[in-house]
Amino acid sequence: MPLAFSFSSTARHTLAVVLLTAAAAPSAWALASFEEVKRDFRSSETAVLDRQGELLQRVRTDPTVRRGQWTALADVSPALRAAMVLSEDKRFYEHSGVDWRAASAAAWGNLWNTRTRGASTITMQLAGLLDDDLRRAAGGRSFTQKIGQTVAATQLERRWRKDQILEAYLNTVPFRGEIVGIDALSRTLFSKAPSGLDAREAAVAAALVRAPNARPALVAQRACEVLRVMEPGAKTDCEALDMFTSAVVQRRAFEPNEGIAPHAARRVLRELRDAGNDKATAPTSVRTTLRAPLQRYALDSLQRHLRELRDRHVEDGALVVLDNASGEVLAWVGSSGPLSQAAEVDGVTALRQPGSTLKPLLYAQALAEKRITAASLIEDSSAQISTASGLYIPQNYDRRFKGPVSARTALAASLNVPAVRTLVMVSPEAFARELRAAGLPLRESGDYYGYSLALGSAEVSLLSLANAYRMMANGGRFGATTLTPRPAPATKAKPVEAAPLLDPRAAFIVSDILSDPNARTRTFGLDSILSTRFWTAVKTGTSKDMRDNWAVGWSQRYTVGVWVGNASGASMWDVSGTSGAAPVWAEVMRFLHAREPSRAPAPPAGLVEARVSFGPGADGSPLEAARSEWFLQGTEQPLFALDTGMASDAASARITAPADGTILALDPDIPPQRQRVRFESEGRGVQWRIDGKFHARGNSAQWLPWPGRHLIELVDASGKVVDQRRVEVRGAGVVAAKGTRR
Repeated sequence: MPLAFSFSSTARHTLAVVLLTAAAAPSAWALASFEEVKRDFRSSETAVLDRQGELLQRVRTDPTVRRGQWTALADVSPALRAAMVLSEDKRFYEHSGVDWRAASAAAWGNLWNTRTRGASTITMQLAGLLDDDLRRAAGGRSFTQKIGQTVAATQLERRWRKDQILEAYLNTVPFRGEIVGIDALSRTLFSKAPSGLDAREAAVAAALVRAPNARPALVAQRACEVLRVMEPGAKTDCEALDMFTSAVVQRRAFEPNEGIAPHAARRVLRELRDAGNDKATAPTSVRTTLRAPLQRYALDSLQRHLRELRDRHVEDGALVVLDNASGEVLAWVGSSGPLSQAAEVDGVTALRQPGSTLKPLLYAQALAEKRITAASLIEDSSAQISTASGLYIPQNYDRRFKGPVSARTALAASLNVPAVRTLVMVSPEAFARELRAAGLPLRESGDYYGYSLALGSAEVSLLSLANAYRMMANGGRFGATTLTPRPAPATKAKPVEAAPLLDPRAAFIVSDILSDPNARTRTFGLDSILSTRFWTAVKTGTSKDMRDNWAVGWSQRYTVGVWVGNASGASMWDVSGTSGAAPVWAEVMRFLHAREPSRAPAPPAGLVEARVSFGPGADGSPLEAARSEWFLQGTEQPLFALDTGMASDAASARITAPADGTILALDPDIPPQRQRVRFESEGRGVQWRIDGKFHARGNSAQWLPWPGRHLIELVDASGKVVDQRRVEVRGAGVVAAKGTRR
């Protein structure tokens, strides 16, 4: 015979509250306020923001859960709010935490093994989510936990408003797998914000609360029931809903990382971890120095240009923009994103060969040490430099030589041989020390790289190279870069400036050379992509076998560095300094200065501007047009000519190739009659003698090598031997044809 209960609803409620409050008061009183719950909510991602607070990137920092941002109830679609209440707690707005009618029905059903809906209200579920002691275990809640959950729900209703309870519930309820909260659910399964969910999507979401990890068919069945309650009288297509549910529950559209600055975001979070405790909770958001509009434009410009270079075997690129004064990073594009097969590789920090972009730093050092001036003549001709590992024979990009050129022309036109001759004056080890001081991470000594260091054989990162250029923009003063805003100084006292790493006068001259469109015409022509309508100084570079292409330069306020290539190290096809990175550099510079002027820097103290002219070349015309030139005080002179006795041009004739002691080996695969050795010299009216016999006239000659030791002599117009070289030829020879001069 069924048991009968004569308690009235009010009496039953009062008795239950009295008994349960005594049993579970400690847990109930420990519940936090709505503001505390919202404040302590932690997304599984960190939002990386730009300097104005605009979202740049979301980075997954908690691998154990997928939780989005806290969503206000007003930003949740009405359909979802209705579906959740109808599915989980029909009398949510009527009860005060416990639905006693549903509880009585559930108790009666359990007594007679009759299947009924659970009596747990949204408020009770929320209490279980907020208090670890009340959290549901794998086998369900214990009797004590159920009592505590009931009392906690009653207390929540007294302290919180209904809208606060529903908002907190939607943000903390688990849905499926690792997904917690409505923001993560909406973006993962439906690829939209919670405000955009329609009735069908809301029904699926509500069904997942009841059975988070159920089979798609069961979720669809439950969703169809919810949809019928939401839309009474409407025809519900449960079969279509089943197909829709099966598709969405398998989606993972909410990427762990999403945005426009993935590499910068990871970098700044790593810096935060390194600066603090590795076990500390990741911040919900972090502000950077980046500018969101600039970041978007830089990314778009790089990707657009790389699409145009796709048929030239180019898929990767990187870009960085620095504020000259503060060192703040304003844009950081680490890769070409979907265009790349190695999008995770950060091209801003990856080490690559910089090619000719090291030349400005080399010439700046030579100028500072007064080894050359901007007008000094440096020979651009075939050179064979003897090293410990053999002869080093540099070549220009176009495989042509220009003869004697000024240092200004040599640097602006990016001529290789004059750069190597300049490094001979400075020495590789001394240059390597200066590069390290400027923040370039050279792995080996200068002697290891040798004279190829002038042409960028060492590996550096785009960030460090751009910062070294920023040093030149700042008059030789070096400073570190930063991705996070630096705190304002405690006092308003003017900070003490560090001594310049590079002579400001040398930095100014290099800046003036790299901004001179006329000086670069020999290589880049008059109508170059490097020329801007506002003041800029820029240098391009291409590494060996066209593996890397660079464009780095600065304006009055900004330094921009661009790298183009392949992360795999594969060579590009026919990509030059002006067709690779330079167009992107020019576009970003124009964007930066669309409404902002850029003026040339003022010359520092200790510089002299003087008129210079140049002596005649081989054809009798001046080597270069007369012009005004900048000099370190005390190094100025009015005339630069081949016979002035300057360091760049010997007063007497001399042999420039081959080097003394050269050992030549005949190639057995090439007919001996077709093998030649080229002789090069400086001076006028010279003749060549080999083993005491006349061989040829002029500054260059070719010789059919013959096995044995030979004496090469250079003779002036009077017949005096002015220079000589001893060489040895090894290998099998041939009988000389009659009349052939050895």
